[in-house]
This record gives sequence, C-alpha cells and structure tokens, in this order.
Amino acid sequence: MSGNTYGKIFRITTWGESHGGAVGVVVDGCPSNIEISEEDIQKELDRRKPGQNHIQTARQESDTVNILSGIVDGKTLGTPISLLVWNKDTKGKDYNELRTKFRPSHADYTYFKKYGIRDISGGGRSSARETVARVAAGAIAKKILKELYQVEIIAYVKQVFDIVANINLNKVRGKDIERNIVRCPDPKAAKKMEKLIVSTKKKGDTVGGIIGCVIKGCLPGLGEPVFDRFEAELSKSIMSIPSTKGFEIGSGFGCVYMLGSEHNDSFYSKKNKIHTKTNNSGGVQGGITNGEDIYFRVAFKPVATIFSEQKTVTISGENTVLKMEGRHDPCVLPRAVPIVESMAALVTLDFYLMGQKKKTSL
Repeated sequence: MSGNTYGKIFRITTWGESHGGAVGVVVDGCPSNIEISEEDIQKELDRRKPGQNHIQTARQESDTVNILSGIVDGKTLGTPISLLVWNKDTKGKDYNELRTKFRPSHADYTYFKKYGIRDISGGGRSSARETVARVAAGAIAKKILKELYQVEIIAYVKQVFDIVANINLNKVRGKDIERNIVRCPDPKAAKKMEKLIVSTKKKGDTVGGIIGCVIKGCLPGLGEPVFDRFEAELSKSIMSIPSTKGFEIGSGFGCVYMLGSEHNDSFYSKKNKIHTKTNNSGGVQGGITNGEDIYFRVAFKPVATIFSEQKTVTISGENTVLKMEGRHDPCVLPRAVPIVESMAALVTLDFYLMGQKKKTSL
C-alpha cells in the first residue's frame, strides 16, 4: 500500500509535490449525473489557497482547478474524475541548504530514512501543498452530501494558542466562519487571535491551536462494527492532515472529569423520532451514528518552519545549525478549516455510499 489513496467506494488518489509542476487528484466511485462545475470546486480551493491576507504565507497561487476527465456538460459520468492544479509561484532555491541538512520537526529525516531520497523543495509530498488535492475532491463530496443527503459540514477555528473562542455549536453557521480572516465565529476572540498571529509572525515564530467541526444532518446507522467504526475512520482521515497532533470526538478527553451518570446521553422520543437530551457521544455510539450532530476537535501544532537559528544535523550525521528561508504560515489553522471539512466530507460520503451498496445488494 502506497498511502496515497483514501476511501472504499468514494476513493481519492492524490499526487504531486510542493514545488513540482502541479498537484492533483483522481476521484473514483463518484455517482453519475451529479452537477459539478469548476466553480463549485474553485470556491473551496479559494478558501485554502495561500496569500489570502497578511496572516498567511506570502506565496501567491491562484490554485485554479482544471477538470481533465469524468465530468461532461457539468455532470459527472460515473467514471474517474481527474483534477489538476498547476504550481506557479515555486521557489526551490529557498531550500538549497536542505540538500545536506534536516529541518527539525519536519519529515526530512524520516522520508530520507524510508526512501533513501527526498524532495528538498518544500518537503515534497509531506508538504501541506498536497492538501490542495484533498480540498478539490472534498468539494465534490460536500456538494453531494448537501444536495442528496442534506448533510452540512462546518469547521471553524476554536482556539489559537491560549485564546479560546466562545461558540454555541447549535447556532454556528457556515457564513459565520467567513466573516473574518481567522475563520473563527466568535468576533471578539477572532480579533485577539489575529493580533497574536501577527505578533508571532513578526518574531519569526509560529503558533498552533484547535479546529472544531460539526457534521449536521447525518442519518443514524452510518459506520461499521469494530475496526471500521465511524469515529475510527474519521480520526484516521483527520490525523492524515499535516501538522495534526490530536483528535477528540464528543466530550473527548473531558469525559475523564465526568461520572457515568453525568456523561450518559439519555434518550427521548418526539413525534416518533428518537433523540438524546445531551450529546456527549458526539453523534456516534458503538461506532455508528445516532442521528445527532457529529462534533469533533483537532489539535494543530505550531508550523515547524521558524526563522530563528536551530540546532540540527547533516545527512552524514554531523552537528550543525540551520536558519530557514522561504514563505510559510505563522499559523496554519485558518487555511486548514476547509481541509478539515473536506476530509470529514470524504469519510461521511463514503459511509453513505457503502450503506447504499448494501441495500442494493439485498
């Protein structure tokens, strides 16, 4: 297994490197006769692209999507969809020093030990540039989920360093996320976060935080027993995003401070529909969705590229120092919001399609 393909029925295979000619994705298993336009995909890519504002990397990429196959006259054919985005603003010379040195907390050393070779320019496949492909595929999954199954996925910045937003999960809406450049629906916290990111950037340092996400409108019954539990697949997909360091669903690690009598989600029936009074389970019980909103959080580390001198080693094992150049985000969270949404969409749609296949086979 190469690790470049994800999904069982709605499958994606991404390709390309950070400073190579292009990045792209092949989407297989997409249902036919779904209306998909370049504008649908571009809208999501524009949320992820670099250089949107002063708290992001200075790299300028339009991230314009090209549909090469699988869609004709605005409708999917049911055949593989190939999407391509050209890299335009590449500066491989910024990484010349890395031919002989490993960057601390990057994938330089591990890729070299695994393959015996590595792409020094921006980290190659280990770069977050690869997520362009995920967002392009995720745009298709999000549209199918919303139009065919009335499922909406909303991610947002919950925390930057020690600044925590006050967010009501029952009231958060997609439009609230885009009202500021931090993508935090709490305007007061967003201003503080922006100020912190700017000051951190000026120091040549970076900062991390937490992204929250809500999947609204999922039917009960998605997920498989034991190894293919809904939250297991969700955590796997989310933790495949670069810079992620933690995942929790529902009450998460907070459950250790609760008694069973406090944590249990009591059932009640309204108009012959079963609900839970609380949602400490995060919409998933026994690995299967229960029909409540699915909510989870993911921790992102500070970006590993900082602009102060660091101790490292050379390929030959000699101690040395490294001072990085290049263009990097001081905080990855605002641009990671559509990436989290995309991975959640890919997981959710895959489970919906698996459920359909079972019904058809009967």
